Amino acid sequence: MIDCEPSVTYFKPRGIAMTELERISLAIDEFEALRLKDLEGLEQEQAATTMNVSQPTFHRILDSAHKKVADALVKGKAIRIEGGDYVIREKMEERLFKCYECENEWQEPYGTGRPSECPKCNSTNIHRAPEDRGYARRHGGRGGRCRHGQN
Repeated sequence: MIDCEPSVTYFKPRGIAMTELERISLAIDEFEALRLKDLEGLEQEQAATTMNVSQPTFHRILDSAHKKVADALVKGKAIRIEGGDYVIREKMEERLFKCYECENEWQEPYGTGRPSECPKCNSTNIHRAPEDRGYARRHGGRGGRCRHGQN
């Protein structure tokens, strides 16, 4: 889950022709992890919740992004921000959950964390509803562009 696609998607060292540069691809979710943790200053747990991923997954995304940016800066490579598996927040405002004890289905807003139990029967045997899984893969992870802080 990201706020929006970046408005600038290419960075390169000055004075070197593109044909002479090696390139690194930074995925959109890696870009978002950098923005949330390093620019916005969120703690990893809060940033993970914002992106709707687990804290270990967020850590792996952020670690990959840091390595790619460091490689580009140290070795003078171009950075292309593109691709990845993501959903733009405006496109998905709520998640659908299902209780596998009582079959209850309900929605929870993004950014509120995973519910701990079913609101109807209090069972903990709850999961994302099957039709709500893999949204970015089904819809190509695409959406409009925006400038961060200028939504």
